[in-house]
Amino acid sequence: MSTLRRWESEGKLVPQRTKGNQRRYSAEQIMGFVRKVTPKPDRITLAYARVSSADQKKDLERQKTVLEMYCAAQGWNFELISDLGSGMNYRKKGLQSLLQKLLNGKIERLVITHKDRLLRFGAELIFSVCEMKGVEVVIVNKGEEASFEEDLAKDVLEIITVFSARLYGSRSKKSQKLINGMKKAVKAAQ
Repeated sequence: MSTLRRWESEGKLVPQRTKGNQRRYSAEQIMGFVRKVTPKPDRITLAYARVSSADQKKDLERQKTVLEMYCAAQGWNFELISDLGSGMNYRKKGLQSLLQKLLNGKIERLVITHKDRLLRFGAELIFSVCEMKGVEVVIVNKGEEASFEEDLAKDVLEIITVFSARLYGSRSKKSQKLINGMKKAVKAAQ
C-alpha cells in the first residue's frame, strides 16, 4: 500500500479518486506502467558511429570514444557498431546489422553522436521505425536546429559530393580499363 502512495506522490502512477477518496486505476494505466518498469533483458542499447572515408578514421575513433563514454556514464550495457562508408550507402554492413536488430525488436535505444552519422538522407525513416518499435533515439550532440535553408544547402552539397566521387571514380584507370574491355567484348560478340 505504501508503494502505491509513493508512486502517486512521485507522479509515476496517478489514480482516479472516488467520492470516498479511494484510489482507482484503469487496466490501461496499470499495463502502461508495467511496460515502463519491466526490464527488457533481451533488448540492448546500440551505439552507432560512421564516417564517410578512410581518411576520417581518427574521427571514427573519436565518435566511438564519445559513444562509449556517454553510454557508460548513463550506466547502459551497450553494443557499438561502426561503419566506414557514405551516408547515402544503405548497404553498409553495420547499418544492415542495426536495421536487422531494430526490426527484430532487439534494440532498447539507439545512440548516435549526430543525426547525419546514421544516414545523410533517410534518417527520419529510421527514426520513425524506432518510434514504432518503442526504441528511444539519443542524439548526443544535437546542437542548434539548422534552418531550412541550411539543411537544404547541406543536402545539395552532399548530393554534389556523392556524384563527384562517382564521376571521379568512373574516370580512374582501373574503371576505364574495365569499360574498354567490356566495349571490346561487346564488339567481338556482334
